[in-house]
Amino acid sequence: MKTFSRRGFLAASAAAFASAHLPRAATAQARAPLALSAASRTLDIDGRAATVFGLDGPGGQGLVLDPGQRFRVDLSNELDVGTIIHWHGQIPPNAQDGVPDMPMPLLAPGETRSYDFEARPGTHWMHSHVPIQEMQLLAAPLIVRAPEDLTADRQEVTLFLHDFSFKSPEEVLAEINDGHGGGHGAGHGSGSDAPPKQGMPMQGTDAMPGMGHNTMGGMPMGNMPMDGMMGMGGMAMDLNDYDWDAYLANDRTLSDPEVVQVERGGRIRLRVINAAAATVFWIETGQAQARLVSVDGNAVQPLSGNRFGLAMGQRLDLEIDLPNEGGAWPILALREGARERTGLILATHGAEVRRIPALTDIDAPAFDIDLAQESRLVARDALPDRPVARSQMLMLGGSMQPYVWTINGGVWGQHRPVVARSGERVVLSFHNMSMMAHPMHLHGHAFQVVGLNGRAVSGALRDTVHVPPMSMVDVALDAGEAARWMLHCHHMPHLASGMMTEFAVTASV
Repeated sequence: MKTFSRRGFLAASAAAFASAHLPRAATAQARAPLALSAASRTLDIDGRAATVFGLDGPGGQGLVLDPGQRFRVDLSNELDVGTIIHWHGQIPPNAQDGVPDMPMPLLAPGETRSYDFEARPGTHWMHSHVPIQEMQLLAAPLIVRAPEDLTADRQEVTLFLHDFSFKSPEEVLAEINDGHGGGHGAGHGSGSDAPPKQGMPMQGTDAMPGMGHNTMGGMPMGNMPMDGMMGMGGMAMDLNDYDWDAYLANDRTLSDPEVVQVERGGRIRLRVINAAAATVFWIETGQAQARLVSVDGNAVQPLSGNRFGLAMGQRLDLEIDLPNEGGAWPILALREGARERTGLILATHGAEVRRIPALTDIDAPAFDIDLAQESRLVARDALPDRPVARSQMLMLGGSMQPYVWTINGGVWGQHRPVVARSGERVVLSFHNMSMMAHPMHLHGHAFQVVGLNGRAVSGALRDTVHVPPMSMVDVALDAGEAARWMLHCHHMPHLASGMMTEFAVTASV
């Protein structure tokens, strides 16, 4: 009887997965297109049925591509409304980017559209670029494996995060616009008995029961200053503007979490994707120490810790080395500024899996208000040094009442495009003068974080950067294809209220 090392077993398993879910062909380039469907599905959320949207691929929700495999996909719309899908983290030709009428129209019900472009390796995702549809969970993972992923001695686990309401997106947005979203100011949890607080205090950074000492990137978080939560003039930050009915990890809550079977002493590559409409999460690994090795699909110099945060649209890859013993290790996602949490559980065969309450005893802190996590990220493959041809400031503004969010003082339709020529090195400075954070996402490009509050850094390569209140983040990029590329906040209610502009690239002279 043949025996396999764990390395060999995992490599063989990856190959078997690919052969089981992808058509056979002589080469990856010759494979037939993958079928992907936008369709309705039903979830059980704490014992209550919910009809949501989804993206159904050959192996379930989402797609997994092998090294070197092109993104060849036939997307069919099985919904009764038009839709369009954006391949977040990929850099397709502009016509395939997936934004309504830029330049392609919505995919009509019953219509199929083909896509074909070179895929970028890493942890990415795909979602409708109609904000209310993303709030209906029309999103899924898009994992593009690198060669090392097939041979590495590790198990891959994906953690896909959502916030969810049983109300329609239109009702949710109306409540937010009317100031009745339930989450203003304090980030108080909907299930909390505590009254709403104005401003997010910094208590609650001590160790959570059963979760070990909390650190972010190896730094203790228990001594952060109270006044860090206050903006200029003593104004309180607004962390959350809606209390959702549920927070989901791989479509499940902590009342019935996914339990992933793992090996004693095994290494895990945890791919975390924040697909939430309006929720920032902390990822807690508890007693399982982790290393942050990639953000937004781009490698960074490893950063050790057991608590890392990510805003909407962002991704984290964590490597976790499990103890050489049986047990269960919760991987929890804590809602910023509140008590709600979700997550999954890594467990060896036969281990006792205990129920985890959906509410913590204390509020989680605000995420990266001083850019401490971002400042410690260093790209493994930085942009080459080049003279900067163009620098532009983008002022991020807005308010809770009236609920309007702007870029350079304008909403979409009244915006002034950010312009560049193809091939130029461009620096964009996001200056947030509002009291909410904004995860800023640029289509069709990867950029490098090069400045934090005026301090030069050689930061991470990203496609979505978190800009805290009263802060400035500079990013550098090389302008790509001459086309109109979307540039917007990935907080869906902010986007729906107009926080979007375009990066208009013209052909080089």
